[in-house]
Amino acid sequence: MNLKRLIGLAIIVGVISGIGAFVFYALLELIAGICMNLAGLHLPKPGGEPPLFEFYFNIKIAICIITALGAFIAGLIVYTFAPETQGDGTDATIRTFHYFRGIIRGRVSIIKIITSAITIGSGGSAGREGPITQIGAGFGSTLATILKLPDKERRLLLICGIAGGLGSIFRAPLGGALFAVEVLYKRDFETQAVIPAFVSSIVAYTVFISIFKILGINSLNIFTLPSLSLDFKEIPLYILVGIISAILVYLFVKIFYGVHNFFRNLKISNYFKPLIGGFITGLIGMFLPSVLGTGYGYVQELIYGELPLTFIVLTVFGKIVATSFTLGSGGSGGVFGPSVVIGGFIGGTVGYFFKQYIPTIHPETYVLLGIASFISAACKTPLTAILMTSEMTGGYQLLPALMVSSTIAYLLSKDWSIYHEQLLTQIDSPAHRMEMMVDILQNIKVKDAMTPNPLTVDPDDNIEKVISLIEKTGHHGYPVAKDGKLVGVITFTDLEKIKPEERAKIKVKEIMTEKPITTSPEEDLKSVLDKMLTLQNISATKLGKLPVVKDGKLIGILTKGDIIRAYAKERKKYFS
Repeated sequence: MNLKRLIGLAIIVGVISGIGAFVFYALLELIAGICMNLAGLHLPKPGGEPPLFEFYFNIKIAICIITALGAFIAGLIVYTFAPETQGDGTDATIRTFHYFRGIIRGRVSIIKIITSAITIGSGGSAGREGPITQIGAGFGSTLATILKLPDKERRLLLICGIAGGLGSIFRAPLGGALFAVEVLYKRDFETQAVIPAFVSSIVAYTVFISIFKILGINSLNIFTLPSLSLDFKEIPLYILVGIISAILVYLFVKIFYGVHNFFRNLKISNYFKPLIGGFITGLIGMFLPSVLGTGYGYVQELIYGELPLTFIVLTVFGKIVATSFTLGSGGSGGVFGPSVVIGGFIGGTVGYFFKQYIPTIHPETYVLLGIASFISAACKTPLTAILMTSEMTGGYQLLPALMVSSTIAYLLSKDWSIYHEQLLTQIDSPAHRMEMMVDILQNIKVKDAMTPNPLTVDPDDNIEKVISLIEKTGHHGYPVAKDGKLVGVITFTDLEKIKPEERAKIKVKEIMTEKPITTSPEEDLKSVLDKMLTLQNISATKLGKLPVVKDGKLIGILTKGDIIRAYAKERKKYFS
């Protein structure tokens, strides 16, 4: 792998991802502006995202009709042109990385931009992270395919695309890069991608912010904050936020996949499933408009204390159900965005409840704690949760508190994850299966895997005796030893060359392979396997076994079966 070439390609992916992120953002703003005005709704915006477009209509259509129609149109496009873009884009991208060599069809990015903008813009409860993850990853994968790069580099460019997309649209270059290397596993990182992911994310962020500045938008954060400060006497409440977040992540996962399975088993055309999910989301939105779209504007209002406690509590559960129906029915979007809203409202619930009894509490602090802890537990990305929350809000002074809540939520949530395709560690990924096998084999010595005291033949034995042994044992060959010392090997291939009528006259030493390839008890199995593969055309290694020699004496035999058993035994330790 050429690091300089990879960095250069990461820059290209970053530029394309940054532009793609803005196109997606602008299209989403356009569709949301039209649809929400048609519904007579004026949803609040986060402080760092002033509206790009203004629309005023006198027509008022029930929001449930608009969300259903939007979901139906998006579903038609998805199932006609790119079925892999339905549902959460992040999960689809994780699956592609692990199982499909990082190959994403070129059309996926374009289809995902259009369908996600329609789904979310018409009121569907979903986030921008899933779409931009798949969009950016698609750019990276397509570039690698065009350049005919090996699978390993394609996967790395896919990660660069994720980092670039997230780092730009969330204006969180550090968090975007960390998410890209962290989200693939529940307890691991894609460490080889860290540097190119940072490069791609920074470049994409710069491109996105530059376009914003050209349009006169100077905010570097999605949310704006009042002045905040930490009070370490509130640590028990920080812990409480983490505990509640972990519990509700479990609820979210159960409901989300319960709805997903319901729609998967529903015996109707896939084209109509998103329509049903969109209609139900719209019905919820008629009573709780905070569940519609991204919901970030309501998080902003929550930060500034402009929402009643009952509304805050209802939004937590309403957003869980609405997101499950939007995405579980096949709508196109992401679950990271809803996690921001759900987490923020969980934290807001704790903050505003205890504000009634402890006047010195700053409830807006708890909104940020809830965002970080819920993301940490739901997405299994604790570092991303802490840093991205800080970058989206500018609330860096809360880092110690964010670390407390996020760590508690992550630990208590065990392996529950909203991303079904996440694997536990790199060991579990087909993308790293060969690398993991090599690492494991390097740690096993021949002496720990060999079969000691192997059956041998004497160089003065006649060939008929060897044939008799082969018929009796099924082995294709034997080491030839004299006084305990290895002098050669004889195989069935050697015996076949001798005419049957001559076998009684010819001795083993006349046709055996002298100075065979051997191994020592201290050699590692990786080296032995390389030796077997490299020398597989030599008759001695066609046996699939090598004699083990120490100081000239034969002490054992190592077969491919021995290597496989030793590998399986050692690998099992990684899971226990």
